[in-house]
Amino acid sequence: MLPYTPLHHLLMSDGLECLVMTSGNVSDEPIAYKDAEALERLRGIADYFLVHNRAIHMRCDDSVLKPFRGAPLFIRRSRGYVPHPVKLRWGGRMVLACGAELKNTFCLTKGEYAFVGHHIGDLENFETLRSFQEGIEHFKRLFEIEPEVVAYDLHPNYLSTRYALELDLPKVGVQHHFAHALSCMAEHGLEGPLLAAVMDGTGYGTDGAVWGCEFLEVTLGGYRRLGHLRYIPMPGGERAIKEPWRMAAVYLERALGDLSSLMAPFLRHLPMDRWELLRKAVRAGINAPLCSSMGRLFDAVSSLLGVRQEVNYEGQAAIELEQLAEEAEGRYPFSVLEGEGSFVFDPDPLIVAVAEEIQRGTPPGVISMRFHRTVAEMVMEALRRMRDESGLQEVVLSGGVFQNLLLLRLICEGLERDGFRVYLQRQVPPNDGGISLGQALYALCNGGG
Repeated sequence: MLPYTPLHHLLMSDGLECLVMTSGNVSDEPIAYKDAEALERLRGIADYFLVHNRAIHMRCDDSVLKPFRGAPLFIRRSRGYVPHPVKLRWGGRMVLACGAELKNTFCLTKGEYAFVGHHIGDLENFETLRSFQEGIEHFKRLFEIEPEVVAYDLHPNYLSTRYALELDLPKVGVQHHFAHALSCMAEHGLEGPLLAAVMDGTGYGTDGAVWGCEFLEVTLGGYRRLGHLRYIPMPGGERAIKEPWRMAAVYLERALGDLSSLMAPFLRHLPMDRWELLRKAVRAGINAPLCSSMGRLFDAVSSLLGVRQEVNYEGQAAIELEQLAEEAEGRYPFSVLEGEGSFVFDPDPLIVAVAEEIQRGTPPGVISMRFHRTVAEMVMEALRRMRDESGLQEVVLSGGVFQNLLLLRLICEGLERDGFRVYLQRQVPPNDGGISLGQALYALCNGGG
């Protein structure tokens, strides 16, 4: 953490070498910003409390970012950057966009300015929902905005969606991955048509599946889904996000057949006794929604390499897989399945190759690098195919997977060599913290009601 107040310097001035600090909240809850509330809720966590005679008016998390090519890439946009607006090319009526569920932000527009709110967090409980509502009301007062239309994610169970649907305003729903692409377009003033690669962990698809690796042709008014990762079940639904070994098992079984008869090194990290029970549910289609998620593919490979079988925070398995990578040449095969007006990438050959590498004793860091090179080539192949069909050269990259700087570097370098003009997100995060900006742009340009 960089010290951003004189108080931080004073705390360290008497020879104190180390502080272990909390952001002031219980896991999955918003920051406790009132003294009495903090002393009550955090007394079992913190040894000391630093209080002040100036009350905190509005809670606000620290910003988190990484440098990429000499400019910031936001993980979380909050203190120090909010409420500085994003300047839009388009003006119009006032919009409220409610964002997604994870890493939630809201967005309010006025004229040609989009005010993206501070990081709220994962909108999964009453306390965080209350923080979300307080933040919206604060921004409405601060900028004298009275929304005329509300935009929301299509997922029917998101608390942000339920909040939007209860408002007495014209409403417009925006598909999750389309909103990701639009958020990048909003930053750069792009109208399209252009190409978009959007990769993340989960997003509600229009066919009822969980999307997460989508190749789109996009304009301000709509999109065409031209390609995606092959669907695969998520054993146990959202539980598969918490336990990456479930994705490893389902990928292995599809690529190699029944695992019960195999004795192989790539199975040593998987709790096969638990998989025996899950297999029946998967085959019966019980609590096993289909997904095209790149995040879940990263989870599977991380699990196979023994990096992470259970996660403590979102994206942990993929983050640790990226950190494991060491410089190595080569990549793994994948298949492309042709459909009517679209294409599907099948990663099963990749899974087989990774299993064979583990069998041969290839170092995990080498496998990780080759996996990253393979995903980069998959993205580049998708965009080349789309360019051949459409003639479009402009590409936006969005979604939480593009927080992976190794993968982002490989893809950007490859696309630029191929003559593409690549746009990245610099003013808002590529993860779901940028979704509200894309929703707002769509509602601004297309209305609702």
